[in-house]
Amino acid sequence: MDNRDKLIKEIRGESLGDSSIQSSSEELFQNEVIRPILKLQNDLFIASFLNYISKYKRDFNTKSVESKLSVIENAVQKDIKFRNALKGMIIALFTTDEYALYIKNSSSLNKRMMNLLIERLKSQVQLFDQSN
Repeated sequence: MDNRDKLIKEIRGESLGDSSIQSSSEELFQNEVIRPILKLQNDLFIASFLNYISKYKRDFNTKSVESKLSVIENAVQKDIKFRNALKGMIIALFTTDEYALYIKNSSSLNKRMMNLLIERLKSQVQLFDQSN
């Protein structure tokens, strides 16, 4: 398992975001683990959401920007199957030690992961228009 963990950390890259001595363990986990994974997996998240809207939201391109942002938020927050697929794309790139930390506080960390992912998808909403 050491080889896998080492490889994952190399692929993910450096920590993203500000961390200080006052940072909570969740904030540290977010900046050291979640943010680099979200950045690495960005193209996969985009492809996944494009697939989602092609299957379930065929009228996406006719919606206002505000409505599109709402669709993104609702898809990630309320579509449990889609949400679980996205969580799997993130958790798969945890090391075994990170996974052990994650399961101790999964509820709070899931909330952080999904909120960061929603903001990432919303900030790239223009990509969903061009690709359909």
